[in-house]
Amino acid sequence: MKIREKSRSFKYLSKLSGLSVVTAKPKDVPSSPAGSTSPEMDPGIWSRLPPELLDHVLSFLPLRTCFNLRSTCKHFDSLLYSPSFVSKHSDSSFSSFLLLAHPQCFRQLPLYDSALGTWRSLPLSVSVSLPSGIPSTALVSTANGLVCFSLRNSCSFVVCNLLTKSSRLIEFPYHPFAFELLTLISVPLGYKIFTLFSGSSPVSALVFDSRDHSWRRFDNFAPILGDNHRQEAACYNGRLYFVTPEPFSIVTFDLENGEWEEPDIVMPEDLTFVRLVSDGDRKLYMIGGIGRNGISRSLKLWEFSEQRNWVEIENVPQMICKKFMSICYHNYKHVYCFWHQGTICLCCHTWPEILYYKLSRRTWHWLPKCPSLPERWSCGFRWFSFVPELYASA
Repeated sequence: MKIREKSRSFKYLSKLSGLSVVTAKPKDVPSSPAGSTSPEMDPGIWSRLPPELLDHVLSFLPLRTCFNLRSTCKHFDSLLYSPSFVSKHSDSSFSSFLLLAHPQCFRQLPLYDSALGTWRSLPLSVSVSLPSGIPSTALVSTANGLVCFSLRNSCSFVVCNLLTKSSRLIEFPYHPFAFELLTLISVPLGYKIFTLFSGSSPVSALVFDSRDHSWRRFDNFAPILGDNHRQEAACYNGRLYFVTPEPFSIVTFDLENGEWEEPDIVMPEDLTFVRLVSDGDRKLYMIGGIGRNGISRSLKLWEFSEQRNWVEIENVPQMICKKFMSICYHNYKHVYCFWHQGTICLCCHTWPEILYYKLSRRTWHWLPKCPSLPERWSCGFRWFSFVPELYASA
């Protein structure tokens, strides 16, 4: 980087960081008056710092400031694409969010900052490729900092990185635009989209691979999956896991060869409903109701062990269980769950609150209704985990 370019960049850096810049030579720099709280930056000194030391100093700035510095010089712009530079920031540089999609919030998406316990909003116009404020635009899945919307009017999907404002339009390969159980899966150097194409008979499985921008169709679909189309597949050991209707059993789908398998996994007795969730690919969990004749008397959480059986790890407290059952009225097709930063979130399509379980503390909590929702809200609550990721490529 040229010294003149560095000097201009540091003047801009000073404005963003709240520091004052002096233009005197180093030997002429006057001493700060007593009690002064404004440090001074001399471009004559800062522009001659070794690159590795300069990068280390800049790593202490908030990432928001680093984004604003991108336009000042090529070096600052390239820093944000350097894994070694970004890795110097603490894990809290990016917050993680619970993202709400609701029919009454189609112009912006409410975000709950799970680290700070505060609410924010995200305008849908954040991406130039996403039509803003169109009810036919629906958020359908998230993974690894990417979000996937369905565009009903154009029979396509758009995958966005909301942090870098990059996006990709993906046309649906068949007509009609009928899909179920869509799941966005993060894979090395890209992502995949799994969905069932319900516009054909029999139903087919479709897999989109971002690495070669292609769809693959697998017509050997045999299992009958549940009617809960809001529940995404659980990715575990490179396969997608699903649950069939009663009598409940597990079926899996291999993303590479498109083969379905029904492993011999014994399910707990007296199940009334079942939902699967994974922590990314390492552990698989199951949450379900226990009761008779479709009426749940308790809620339990199991973990899938290395011996390929279910081990009970938690029994939901009775008061919390009663509230959740009163919310869904034992109509379990509205119930879905997902993983978010060490927590298992259990939701109901007709209720604005989230019941979540912190595995590290082994405690259950309720996330209250979003304050931006109107007093008379309608059903249609879809919650997602959103963890911004700078290097996630759409």
